[in-house]
Amino acid sequence: MLSKDVYEYLGEFRYQLRKFQKFSETAAENMGITAQQHQLMLAIKGYPERDYATPSELAERLQITHHSCVGLIDRSEKSGLVSRRKNPEDGRSVFVDVTAKGMEILEGLSEIHLEEIKRIGLFKEKL
Repeated sequence: MLSKDVYEYLGEFRYQLRKFQKFSETAAENMGITAQQHQLMLAIKGYPERDYATPSELAERLQITHHSCVGLIDRSEKSGLVSRRKNPEDGRSVFVDVTAKGMEILEGLSEIHLEEIKRIGLFKEKL
């Protein structure tokens, strides 16, 4: 049987996650985009060892279905946040990049997210 301390720790962890998520959602909305579009751009720019990703890779990173990810990419492309380009090694697939407009928004959001992370005391040594 787990102790009360464990439940309190887990409960506090979930509470802090949700508070940060709410902060992030509000910040994205204040910049004129959806939280999902912010997450998409962050997943692209934060993809390990490169600045682009495939829709399948993004679906995995965002933990959504491939179909939902393609719809999100479509909406984000219409808004000028991301663009698609053909994979030069495989014409059946595409790479998704963040546009200059998307980068401007992502940069602003990333700055305020870093400030919030510092404020709440997470990952100080890495920032």
